[in-house]
Amino acid sequence: MNEDGRGPSAEPLLALIGEHRDSIRAALGDTQYALLLARLGELAEAPPEETMAVRRGIRGVELALRPLPFTHPLRSALDRVRLVAAPPGPETVSEALRLVNLFTHPEPEPEPAPGPELDPDPAPAPGPLPRAASESVFARGQAPDPLLGEPALSAAEVRARCGGAPPPELIRLLDPPNGDRYPEFQFPRGSGTPHEVVLTVNRLLLADVDPRGAASWWLGSNTWLGGSPASLLGRLPDQELVGAAVALVEGE
Repeated sequence: MNEDGRGPSAEPLLALIGEHRDSIRAALGDTQYALLLARLGELAEAPPEETMAVRRGIRGVELALRPLPFTHPLRSALDRVRLVAAPPGPETVSEALRLVNLFTHPEPEPEPAPGPELDPDPAPAPGPLPRAASESVFARGQAPDPLLGEPALSAAEVRARCGGAPPPELIRLLDPPNGDRYPEFQFPRGSGTPHEVVLTVNRLLLADVDPRGAASWWLGSNTWLGGSPASLLGRLPDQELVGAAVALVEGE
């Protein structure tokens, strides 16, 4: 706990991401790693004074790290983060921006001392990556967005399934070139209204304010459940899925 009785903040977790970036890359698959980079970019561009925007950014990073094995050094820090109890400060955004710069412009390997035939005045090393460039890599679409590559229904298809306006608990992903996308796992295959357990879990995950974070939880690997929650719909009791979401929200 902090001195004011609130849970620990996210800054130590972000610092560990930088410290262990090589082992993180080795532990995550390509799609999982791309998702982590995208979430770091989103956190880096969050307005520091907008607490909810920063919270959403932190949650996105946290969920993107969940596929790490339990033996990874980040797991203990990840499990200590309390997004509800610990209001983020401006340091959270600045640390995320530092990580974006680190991932997109790693420090060069030290070069050997110049010999008699080498240029004694090599060109200076490039400076930090500007914020705009950092955002263009992760937040402007250059990094692949695995969530938009998942099977999804259009807004018209969802209205037809729901018989009108869809419930706010449904995950709705913005895709300006193609229109809003609703991940298909939220509905029974072929026809029918949304799974009730999906709506229940989405309420816990605040899908109406953080749809990408909720989608990442459903579609990402979950060691506790033994697979991605979306793939286990109808195969595990609904209460097990709800319990896993409660454990995430409560930080267990």
